[in-house]
Amino acid sequence: MTLTARYPLTLRRLRRPVLSLARVGDQALFSVKALAYAPFAAVHHRRETIRLIAEISMGAGALAVFGGTVVIVGFLTLATGGTLAVQGYSSLGDIGIEALTGFLAAFINVRISAPVVAGIGLAATFGAGTTAQLGAMRINEEIDALESMAIEPVSYLVGTRIVAGMIAITPLYALAVVASFVASRFTTVFLLGQSSGLYDHYFTTFLNPVDLAWSFAQALLMALTVLLIHTYFGFHAAGGPAGVGLAVGNAVRTSLIAVVSVTLLISLAVYGANGNFDLSG
Repeated sequence: MTLTARYPLTLRRLRRPVLSLARVGDQALFSVKALAYAPFAAVHHRRETIRLIAEISMGAGALAVFGGTVVIVGFLTLATGGTLAVQGYSSLGDIGIEALTGFLAAFINVRISAPVVAGIGLAATFGAGTTAQLGAMRINEEIDALESMAIEPVSYLVGTRIVAGMIAITPLYALAVVASFVASRFTTVFLLGQSSGLYDHYFTTFLNPVDLAWSFAQALLMALTVLLIHTYFGFHAAGGPAGVGLAVGNAVRTSLIAVVSVTLLISLAVYGANGNFDLSG
């Protein structure tokens, strides 16, 4: 009797870390290949890239009315900005400094709230859709058909989506930041009754353009990470329709972890112990 037949459970547990490490390496190689093909896709597959930009921003078909990434991210950031204003005004009011609600809107929206919400919205809309699309193409052998026609599938399917996502994320994130600022100001001034001049004074005082630039850089890196994760899981889906659903679930879980991890790492790298912040004066 072989060792595999005698101790199947033990050997399976021993192989699990090795297989996990192999998957990490495979995903890293796939990401490098996709990034290498992205410039080629931008030049030679312009029509597909433009179509994907429209699909990312406004959605496709019936989803264009209410399910596009612009709509989802807009609603999420509006709700987050309003909640931040309500909680900030109430909590600061307990110690008599509710005038600093504008400071919270300028500080937390830029550094934490808007990037995380935009990343989650991108993963839940375009990311999940990308995994499902590529997974369906894989199990229907459409990716193999592209290879048979001498079309590089990573360039046509993955590179175009990366280029489209990086182009669409900048105006999309600008909309998210503006929506969070508008929601915070509207809630604080019109619903909670704070003076508009007082709110605007603290908001403009603590809105740091450098922080805003780092926030955009964080959103770009977050979008690139989400796109690489979802395209990998979709491109390597297997097991029929059930396998596609499993790939979508794994991709969404992984991308959500990546979103908060990118936020943490960039916050540590950019702000660190100093924080680039001074409340004195």
